[in-house]
Amino acid sequence: GGIREVSAALSRAEMGGVLSTRELLDVASLLHAANQVRKYGAEQQEKGLTTTLDLYFSRINSNKYLEEKINRAIISEEEIADAASTTLANLRRQMRAQNVRVRETLNHFVSSPTYSKYLQESLITQRDGRFVIPVKSEHRGDIPGMVHDVSSSGATLFIEPAQVVDANNQLKILLGKEKAEIERILAELTADVADFSDAIAADYDVLCKLDFIFAKARFSFALNACAPEISETTQVNLLRARHPLLDQKKAVPIDIALGGEYDTLVITGPNTGGKTVSLKTL
Repeated sequence: GGIREVSAALSRAEMGGVLSTRELLDVASLLHAANQVRKYGAEQQEKGLTTTLDLYFSRINSNKYLEEKINRAIISEEEIADAASTTLANLRRQMRAQNVRVRETLNHFVSSPTYSKYLQESLITQRDGRFVIPVKSEHRGDIPGMVHDVSSSGATLFIEPAQVVDANNQLKILLGKEKAEIERILAELTADVADFSDAIAADYDVLCKLDFIFAKARFSFALNACAPEISETTQVNLLRARHPLLDQKKAVPIDIALGGEYDTLVITGPNTGGKTVSLKTL
């Protein structure tokens, strides 16, 4: 499991584009699958098992380094880990500290008997990425600050008190730096993908071939099937053949030969006697 089709992402990475978190996670998922399959092949060989599939297993590159680097940096489609870089970890630590300072100042307004009577609700919210408090419109002049939004009824103003403007500005600057650092991290991971794109594409190709081979094998076991010998001439000799889409417990096996002693076969019989199934089986 986990094999992802990443050809479009590889092409864009090679052209210098920056991959999204989803695309990078897909690459990591493919690399994880490649590593698991490669290990499986190695384990079979350690047991002394030699098969015609050994060549496929030996062609798998896998890339544990890149797989782990992507998974260490990206938690989910929406979240980049603090551990993605030292710079990002430092920025987020500063942002958390700045958030605490802003909230402490605003909590003073929310909990203070002097100011709380001017508020529509005792809560702290955000508008345009800045922390604000909901002030009753008639008390606009009682809490100096910048109005960032107005409720649909006009009864509530979302005001950023003057005391937190500088702190909010600092937070906005840190958010901008965080965004730039995340873009840098994604660009770096994309460059790594581009460096290994040929090997990743080759792994995808081998995994698809192996997946198809194992799917055919499982299907063969489920049908209790056998491998046919392919005739070099226009001859057919099927022994106890069953149509693969029918219930194998109910299907009646049939023998059909054609092109040997005779080259014409007439199939007759009543309705539901199996004429069509015999033809489709052949």
